[in-house]
Amino acid sequence: SLYFTGLPCHKYREVTQYSKAIVYLYENNLFAFIGYIVSYLHSAEEIPIEVLRQREAKWLEMLNSWDKWMAKKHKKVKERCQKGIPPSLRGRAWLYLTGGKVRREQNQGKFQELDSQPGDPKWIDIIERDLHRQFPFHEMFAARGGHGQQDLLRVLKAYTLHRPEEGYCQAQAPIAAVLLMHMPAEDAFWVLVQICEKYLPGYYSTGLEAIQLDGEILYALLRRVSPVAHRHLKKHKLEPILYMTEWYMCAFSRTLPWASVLRVWDMFLCEGVKILFRVGLVLLKCMLGSQEKLKACQGLYETMELLRAIQPQYMQEVFLVHEIIELVVSEKDIEKEHHAQLRRWKETHGDLHCKSPPRMHGAKAIMTAEPPSRQDLRQRPTIIVESPLAPKTVGEREEDAKESGKTEEEKQKKTIPLPQETVIPYRLPTDPSPPLKHVTVQGSKESLSSAEHDTYL
Repeated sequence: SLYFTGLPCHKYREVTQYSKAIVYLYENNLFAFIGYIVSYLHSAEEIPIEVLRQREAKWLEMLNSWDKWMAKKHKKVKERCQKGIPPSLRGRAWLYLTGGKVRREQNQGKFQELDSQPGDPKWIDIIERDLHRQFPFHEMFAARGGHGQQDLLRVLKAYTLHRPEEGYCQAQAPIAAVLLMHMPAEDAFWVLVQICEKYLPGYYSTGLEAIQLDGEILYALLRRVSPVAHRHLKKHKLEPILYMTEWYMCAFSRTLPWASVLRVWDMFLCEGVKILFRVGLVLLKCMLGSQEKLKACQGLYETMELLRAIQPQYMQEVFLVHEIIELVVSEKDIEKEHHAQLRRWKETHGDLHCKSPPRMHGAKAIMTAEPPSRQDLRQRPTIIVESPLAPKTVGEREEDAKESGKTEEEKQKKTIPLPQETVIPYRLPTDPSPPLKHVTVQGSKESLSSAEHDTYL
């Protein structure tokens, strides 16, 4: 896997050292681990291993009591998303932030049902033609008909069956591809559903009315954030939909460097669409925000070319994240401008053809609108590894007492070591605890408390 990612050889040692950190294993999916390594090595912001492990521990604690954290400590969740979700837990954090975990639990078997159907040939044909265009240099999607492209087809086909009135939009493909780099197909499907229905409702409907409205909102907000850039765009009659459509519909996944994409998504899935507005405003201000910068683009064509090739320093992870956090654009600002633009739209175009549900501004709004049960939020890892340090229950102690009365031969028959190829030695060299000779692994439909079992490798 490392060979095909094209990583420089001198980085292999870092991979070896850091791959020993805890990695959540999804069923039939190891790509979270690959993406974990790649995103770490290519990140513009080098985070010390000790700091990253502390963040992982904090996120594990939050995910174990997600409803309590969202209800009472949402500000802390937001701050930790702004710092960046640890790569090893990013997929699961996105699943919880979007409410995809709850939708999946409340619709058990739904994805499998949709996956088993043939789908509309019209949409299948269009989707198949788009598969090879999504991150073609990424190992998951490089091979035609490979596992990545197959899962991408499954997720997009399932969405067309889930929302037949909406069908498929090409901008959904990169969104689904990014999700598949971090989670299995079923989870990616439900997160995609949440993004399309809660975060960006109406974006992928015919007519693109929702994206046009948001373009006008962006243009109006730019007047306050950067009057110079606003005047320049107005002077050359450069409509927002000409430069911001791909930004918003793909959630900047095809615009920004990978490290910046992940950080933007961490904040976007936590705080909602205001993050996309802030990113767009920051880029416009940086590229067109002074008379000196405007000297290079005296006309519409030159301005469009400038916005198609944004200077790298403005998209760099640390700079961009800082500017996004510092820019004061709230949900109230967006909603106020949304109502104003909606009135203007009705005056000029009439009523909207596609009636979309109200937009949810982030994870807290989604959870408040549809309060989940503790059962829906319960973690259900596929692999549970018993910890030798965990306190034993009464039943386990009784079982041990029975075991002590058996012969050594009977004990050896019961102990079944893992096959050699499934052992993943993530123990650090500095770990004083001795390596385990045998690890008992059992399937489970429910996750147990961390005091009873260690559910992470």
